[in-house]
Amino acid sequence: MEDMLRVGVITSPHGVRGEVKVFPTTDDAARFKTLKQVVLDTGKETISLEIEHVKFFKNMVILKFKGYDNINDIEKYRSKDLLIRREQAVELEEDEYFIADLIGLAVLTDAGEALGTVKDVMETGANDVYIVEMKDGRELLLPAIGDCILDVNLDEGRMTVHVLDGLMDL
Repeated sequence: MEDMLRVGVITSPHGVRGEVKVFPTTDDAARFKTLKQVVLDTGKETISLEIEHVKFFKNMVILKFKGYDNINDIEKYRSKDLLIRREQAVELEEDEYFIADLIGLAVLTDAGEALGTVKDVMETGANDVYIVEMKDGRELLLPAIGDCILDVNLDEGRMTVHVLDGLMDL
């Protein structure tokens, strides 16, 4: 399991005083109100940043980091990920999982047949859809519903599914 979880991506500077627009990659953008620190992944290193204040604008979060007071300080971090440590993450309900934990799971049918691995998760609004890369290279889209996803075992790195009629024909 990943130790760090992505909560947002810096999209651009906001104004000239060091604020940034962040596209939230968490289910609840309001959680930024309670975050005190995030980790910036520059690609070469990680930098711990203290959040000075938070605002919201449309679908974006506007963040100001302590010690970053002008546009030149923050411009270089455009398109970089903001991460949190797993212990900062929200508590999940039963049968809820972090996307980072699902990616890479082996997918088996309820008959024991190996289908492939979870490649990605699409968030559609009604329910998530798991994208399974099958052994033959095709993709299988599985809705994250109880009739289809029978068991997720993160410790064993596998997901057991029931492939609903017609899903393999797509």
